Amino acid sequence: MAQRGKQSFEKRQRESDRKDRARQKEARRQERKDGGDEEGGEAVDEAALMGQYGRLAERHANGEIDDERFAERKREIFEALGLDVD
Repeated sequence: MAQRGKQSFEKRQRESDRKDRARQKEARRQERKDGGDEEGGEAVDEAALMGQYGRLAERHANGEIDDERFAERKREIFEALGLDVD
């Protein structure tokens, strides 16, 4: 019986963590939308980053780069775009 309680707690904790991440993500999106990046950061060229991701995905699909390198570069590009990678 104690095992079931532990599993329920862990499940609630995971759900709470997921909701926290979603709130943080929404706050970052709203900040970008409101122009929060104007203060001191450099502007993000979304089109260029999406182009990089497109080329990366194509190279991965063609077998030119392995899964590990693909995941690493994808994470870097998505972080530059302000997106969460889960």
